[in-house]
Amino acid sequence: MKKSAIVLLTALAPVSWGTTYAVTTEFLPADRPLFTAVMRALPAGLLLLALGRVLPRGLWWGKAAILGALNIGAFFPLLFLSAYRLPGGMAAVVGSVGPLFVVGLSALLLGQRPTARNLVTGAVAAFGVSLVVLKAAGALDLLGVLAAVASTASMSTGTVLTKKWGRPQGVGPLALAGWQLTAGGLLIAPLAFLVEGAPPALDGRAVGGYLYLALANTAVSYWLWFRGIGRLSATQVTFLAPLSPLTAAVVGWAALGQALTPVQLAGMALAFGATVAGQLGAGRPGAAGLATDRSGKGRSGAGGGSRAGRLTADTADTSLRTPPATAPAPAPGPRTAAERSA
Repeated sequence: MKKSAIVLLTALAPVSWGTTYAVTTEFLPADRPLFTAVMRALPAGLLLLALGRVLPRGLWWGKAAILGALNIGAFFPLLFLSAYRLPGGMAAVVGSVGPLFVVGLSALLLGQRPTARNLVTGAVAAFGVSLVVLKAAGALDLLGVLAAVASTASMSTGTVLTKKWGRPQGVGPLALAGWQLTAGGLLIAPLAFLVEGAPPALDGRAVGGYLYLALANTAVSYWLWFRGIGRLSATQVTFLAPLSPLTAAVVGWAALGQALTPVQLAGMALAFGATVAGQLGAGRPGAAGLATDRSGKGRSGAGGGSRAGRLTADTADTSLRTPPATAPAPAPGPRTAAERSA
């Protein structure tokens, strides 16, 4: 498959994640973020497990649990907490610096030397997203800021480790996504029951919304995303992340009647330009692929080893921004779909 086709398929993941906020506000029960997180992760993970028909073996039980906790189990609750406590789109702005997190983690874990191109492109993407989602507000909540930083760091670390560990022989991205989604969903489920209580009553609209989140928004999207991690280089995958808040802005304008200002349009152009620039000069897709050895341990493919630095950042899917039911204070002012998306 051509590199451009792989990029386009991988880009469908953050585009899908950008629709999450609109679906959540229009179709799902209010104030149930943890239940929604379980309904997104666990059914999708079990479905992919059934389709992949492969379970972890040996050390991969622990690796799958770690990756599931970082990419799903810890990421979702931290994301919800930051979205509730921070004004406007600050959480989305913090999430948009995920590519810069990956540059640092790449150097720390795999010895990748940061390039000026990646640093500048990441900064431009974050600035463009900030123009789209950030509004003037009062003092920032320290806990919310820490949660936003932790959520971005959690997903970035999980993605770096996904690239570092590869996958066992005979295991594809579908099974790998299933392992992580199932592990993350099982981690969130008891937390959701303790914090939010019994599941809410669901009508037809809610059932349809959860089906969309579990199937298209999570099962298919995460499969495409982890597939992209295995086949594309760090720069290519990392700079697809801004498509999530940009999609949320477009959906808010087209479906929810939210106006876009000239400043927001300029920010969208900057962020999209950085996304396109991130696809240039990244090398052959095959060089970034993941190989497996005969011992069943994943390793980086040709050109994808620790010195090649072919890492990716999963800073997308930060669009689910419903406030936790247990938090006592209201959010500071109304937010648009773009502001609630990362």
